[in-house]
Amino acid sequence: MSQNPLTKAAALVEAYGYIRAFAGKTVVVKIGGSIMDEPDNLKALVGDVCFMAAVGMRPVLVHGGGKAINAALSEAGMESHFVQGRRYTDERTLAIAEHVLVNQINASIVGGAMELGQAAMGLHSLGSCAVFGERLRLEGEGGRQIDIGLVGQVNWVNAELIHAVSAGGTIPVIAPIVRDAAGGKLNVNADSVAGRVAAELKADKLVVVSDTHGIRTSAEASETAASLTRAEIDGLIDSGVIAGGMLPKVEACLTAVGGGVPKAHVIDGRIPHALLLEVYTDKGIGTEIVS
Repeated sequence: MSQNPLTKAAALVEAYGYIRAFAGKTVVVKIGGSIMDEPDNLKALVGDVCFMAAVGMRPVLVHGGGKAINAALSEAGMESHFVQGRRYTDERTLAIAEHVLVNQINASIVGGAMELGQAAMGLHSLGSCAVFGERLRLEGEGGRQIDIGLVGQVNWVNAELIHAVSAGGTIPVIAPIVRDAAGGKLNVNADSVAGRVAAELKADKLVVVSDTHGIRTSAEASETAASLTRAEIDGLIDSGVIAGGMLPKVEACLTAVGGGVPKAHVIDGRIPHALLLEVYTDKGIGTEIVS
């Protein structure tokens, strides 16, 4: 059954105010989770990002690709090893990860946007790199340093380049392989990249799009919180409610909010047009994190 024309008109009127309010504003969108393995959902999400650009917003897209990297490593006869949730990365692993993230996923997203008539540009380690980093070493028992190979953390973002690209009407699409000071390459968690990019751009929003409805306030809760403060988030982390795959997403949001981004959101990209519902409606969707 088609939607009532009056309902459609009401939705357009509601969206109009947000379209005007967000015109010229920067919103960082991080795509990850199982959405990366679902072509139809990914295509629809890229279409929503293109819509945002078409109505005057300046979206910046950061993507992951962990499952695709796992599959590529398996095909090459290699196993994935994780230390404290980080992928141990030697030179061969890095080469495969870079190929998957840049030549496959990033190129596909850029191509998908261009098929919709929207200019997009990949910013990554094989072209115009906009994110730079340094080696990350984890801390083990007794303060012992753990070497996890060519894994990095962001220490500088070329915000001027990203702003210049988006100001020209082109969507920057950032892959999480970064350069270090010596010109080498490092594998960085995509959530961490998105949080730091949002903070350095002084974005108006960070939206982390994944395969979860939002953040639960207890292990038993069936519903997710509509809004949480940093203090509430810290309590949920300390109690172990926020853990595992949700932790880097939340940490990215905290990095963004701590860097001056007014709001960050965790939403479920499997819901049709979840991104547009978050940005252009009164109710929003998922969990909002504020300072």
